[in-house]
Amino acid sequence: MAKIAVLGFGTVGSGVVEVIETNKTSINKRAGDEIEIKYVLDLREFPGNPIQDVLTHDFNDILNDPEVSVVVETMGGLNPAYDFTKRCLLAGKSVCTSNKELVAEHGLELMQIAQDNGVNYLFEASCGGGIPIIRALNSSLTADEIDEITGILNGTTNYILTKMARDGAEFDEALKEAQNNGFAERNPEADIEGLDACRKIAILSSLAYGRDVRWQDIHTEGITKITATDIKYAQSIGCSVKLLATSRKVNNRFYAMVSPALINADNPLYSVQGVFNAVFVHGNVLGDAMFYGSGAGKLPTASAVVADVVDCAKHPHENVMNRWSSKKLDLIDIDDVRSRFFVRVSGSLAGDISNVQEVFGKIEPISIPGVGNEFGFVTEEMSEHEYKEKASKIDNIISMIRARI
Repeated sequence: MAKIAVLGFGTVGSGVVEVIETNKTSINKRAGDEIEIKYVLDLREFPGNPIQDVLTHDFNDILNDPEVSVVVETMGGLNPAYDFTKRCLLAGKSVCTSNKELVAEHGLELMQIAQDNGVNYLFEASCGGGIPIIRALNSSLTADEIDEITGILNGTTNYILTKMARDGAEFDEALKEAQNNGFAERNPEADIEGLDACRKIAILSSLAYGRDVRWQDIHTEGITKITATDIKYAQSIGCSVKLLATSRKVNNRFYAMVSPALINADNPLYSVQGVFNAVFVHGNVLGDAMFYGSGAGKLPTASAVVADVVDCAKHPHENVMNRWSSKKLDLIDIDDVRSRFFVRVSGSLAGDISNVQEVFGKIEPISIPGVGNEFGFVTEEMSEHEYKEKASKIDNIISMIRARI
C-alpha cells in the first residue's frame, strides 16, 4: 500500500482527495498498488468533512512517519512550501506539486535532492493544469530537438482577452468579471502582469532545452495596457490578441519572452478561448505538435497531480529523472529579438502616414470605423532595437503590440 499525505486542503488539495476517492479503482490499478491518504495537513478544521479523520496541524506527523512515501504539496507560494518539500525529499519521500512558483525558483535544487535520495520531485500540474506537457517533454519528445515552445499558459489572462474580444469590454471590466466568476484572484498581479506565464515558460524551457532558464531573465510584459480599441484593430485584420509565452532557438541562440501578441488564423493558438490553455511545440523531427486543455481549475489540476502520484507509486525506489541541467542557458538580449510590430499613432491616415513611412519604410496601414484622429499600421520584421530607434522618431505613438503574423 502506498500511503500519501496532502499538504494544504485548498482548491487543488481538496481536488486531489476528490480525484483519488472518485477514481480509486482505476488509479490503484494503474499504480499497481493501493493508494491511501493517511494525512491531510491544514491549519483549519473541517467539521462534517470525512477528511477530518486524517487531518493534522503538525507537519512533523508527516515528516516522521516512515509509512508515508509520497507527499502532495498544494500549498502554493515559497514558504513554507520550500522548507516542507526539501525536508520531505531529504527524508526519502517523493513529492508531487502544482506549485509553479516553487518549481521555477527552486526546481533544479529540489530535483537534485530527489535524485540524491532515490525519490522523485514531480510537477506535471505546475505548467498547464491538466495538460500533460511536462510528461511529453520528458518522455514522448525525447527523440526530438525542441527549437520552439509557445503557449497560452495563463487561463485568467486568456479569459480577460476573450471577454474583451467578444463583448468589446475594456480591461478593467473584463478583469472584474473574471474575479466575480472565480477565474481571477483578488490580487491578480501575477496573472495580469505576466509573471505566472513567465514562471511556466521558464520551467518548460529548462526541460525542453536541458539547461537552466531563470524566470528572472525572461523579458515579461502583461496585458494591463491592452485596450478594447487595440482588439478592434486586431479583429479588423483577422487577428486576435493573446498573451504568449515563448522560448525559441534561432541560429543556435535562444530567446524567451512573455508579451501580448497579434496572431492570425494560421496560428494554432488563435482559437484558444476562455480559461483554456494550449502549448505549441516544434521539434526538428516531429515538426509541429499542440497540447490543449483546461489550464487551471480544481479537478483538471488535481488530475495532473494524481498522475504524478501514480508515477511515484509505480517507481517507489527509482528516480524518474527530468532533463534539467544545472548549466545555465544563455538567452540573447531582448533587443536582438526580431518580430513585426502593430503600432497605433494619433493623427489622420491621409495627413500623417508619409511621416510614418519615412521612418518605418514599408508598412501595412490600418484604419477602423468609429475611431477618430488615429490610425494603425503593421511594420516589416525588425529587431526590438531597430523598432525602439524608429519609434523614438515618432512623437505621436499611442501603443505597440508585437505581431506574430
